Amino acid sequence: MNTIWYLSACSTCHRIMNELGITEKNFRLQDIKTEAISEEQIDGMKALSGSYEALFSKIARKYRAMGLGDKKLTEADYRALILEEYTFLKRPVIIVEKAGAKHIFIGNAPKNVAAAMALLK
Repeated sequence: MNTIWYLSACSTCHRIMNELGITEKNFRLQDIKTEAISEEQIDGMKALSGSYEALFSKIARKYRAMGLGDKKLTEADYRALILEEYTFLKRPVIIVEKAGAKHIFIGNAPKNVAAAMALLK
């Protein structure tokens, strides 16, 4: 099933969802603030993306507040931080299942949105 992890208060997430035509009819929508990411979900995302760091938002306010930029974080640290605090997940995370394969798109970079758009068309 196609799934998107997003933040309902994020206007960028809503813009991307509108651009891609993402609705409850064609995607499972998971607001990460009201429905926490499970260990199984984050591990599945990591399997597709190659690392937990790829899923981690270094622009989150808490990243600076906690002084994480001054620390050498491991993959285990990134995983634990994302599970502990939803704002550390780079948003949105979109998984599209097509032709028996799963494809992941992480974040709001224009190239990611364009790639997701191309796959969904």
